Amino acid sequence: MSARRGWILVALMTCMALAAMDTTIVSTAIPQVVADLGGYTQFSWVFSGYLLTQTVTIPIYGKLADLYGRKPVLITGALIFLAGSALCAAAWNMPSLIVFRAVQGVGAGAVQAIVSTLAGDLYDITERGRVQGWLSAVWGVSAIVGPTLGGAFAEYSTWRWIFLINLPIGALALALIGRFLHEDVRSTPHRIDYLGALLLLGAAGTAIFGLLQGGTAWPWWSAPSIAVFAAAAVCAVAAVVVERRAAEPVMPPWVWGKRLLASANLATVGFGMLVIGPSTFLPTYAQDVLGLGPIAAGLLLATMSIGWPIAAGQSARLYLAIGFRDAALVGAGFALAGCTWLALLPQTPPLWQIVAAVFVLGIGFGWLSSPIVVGVQATVTWHQRGVVTSANMFSRFLGQSLGAAVFGAVSNAALRARIADAPAAVRPHLPADADGITRALAHDPASAAADYLRAALYTATHHVYLGLAATAALVVVILAVLTPRRFPIVAATADTRAERS
Repeated sequence: MSARRGWILVALMTCMALAAMDTTIVSTAIPQVVADLGGYTQFSWVFSGYLLTQTVTIPIYGKLADLYGRKPVLITGALIFLAGSALCAAAWNMPSLIVFRAVQGVGAGAVQAIVSTLAGDLYDITERGRVQGWLSAVWGVSAIVGPTLGGAFAEYSTWRWIFLINLPIGALALALIGRFLHEDVRSTPHRIDYLGALLLLGAAGTAIFGLLQGGTAWPWWSAPSIAVFAAAAVCAVAAVVVERRAAEPVMPPWVWGKRLLASANLATVGFGMLVIGPSTFLPTYAQDVLGLGPIAAGLLLATMSIGWPIAAGQSARLYLAIGFRDAALVGAGFALAGCTWLALLPQTPPLWQIVAAVFVLGIGFGWLSSPIVVGVQATVTWHQRGVVTSANMFSRFLGQSLGAAVFGAVSNAALRARIADAPAAVRPHLPADADGITRALAHDPASAAADYLRAALYTATHHVYLGLAATAALVVVILAVLTPRRFPIVAATADTRAERS
């Protein structure tokens, strides 16, 4: 690896760290944010607004990167992200913070799309697995450092520093990108597909909004839910019609028309669902059922973040030996084994068994994700790589939104059923709904009601792990049946615009 590419990789990892950490750093500071700004009933949108705008803008940035080059799009996105960070730090109430977090998400969409695309531009097929391992390690470290840093700022300084810290780090990343990243992009006129972009944003935005709100703001089978998903379907159909006629479509029909790309993206939707399950439910299970503290629960989840980059870093040897599809199948098999192991655990298992199962899950994620993204990148030339990479990244975040909705519904249904079926002796001491379980456990942890609630939480988590195992099995089927065994590799030629040296 040359010195130039080494510095570019540092810049890409720094950009990725900003986007990754801002999904977690806010969580531990929320009590202080609410105490300062108010708006307790709205704070969930501090997370949801960021996720929504980040996800829906990824395909737009991917297309712009193919038209105008990666560097200007990445710099623009990073500047939007930093501007959003500064605005978040200056927020005066909860609605303003939510709006500014959405601005951050608009910038983060560019970072997510372009960092992975540049990894495909700068490194050949034998190196990309190792580079994906480094980028995966950024996510793993961010999952640990983010909440810790957010809690430290909230306790010892002010929550506003969780956003201000982005400014010097982002400035460093921009300086490195400006100094070391050079592209040879021909200046030619382009016809921007504004209508297609608007319809794509409408389809993705309303669908993800419905997934985020369904089961919480309104019941799934309710008029608002049906209206939102109907609007998403109308926008999606209109987008397909427009994209087929556009001269330079934002989301070209071939991205989903080719069997290889469509099956890889479907598998990535399943992968996104798998990722969100442990991240969302394992910490609660560890604290409320096993009695671990927040730090111990975080370290338990960190074992997944250790296995993931290790496997991703070694994935090149695997996919070069047996092919991209079969390497992804090996990863999906490990993910299925990890999910099944978790589903078979008793209510209070030995801690090492949970650690081992989560580590196996991380290994599966590393071997599943890297071959898919490297594989689809290897099948196209430079001027298509941004589109296929962003479509794959979009599929992942769509899967995370879908997983949060589905597994949240599964967990809530199991908890409601257990509370409704509680024995008469403990029923008067149980909370009215699932929202009060944590408070009830903290109030009297040694009571019979607390024991019953811990058993209910275990049942709910067990159902989620069964759902994860079923999802992993579905990913295996998609890869085995729909994905071609051999990927047609496009060799790197003069069409590669970013300097490799």
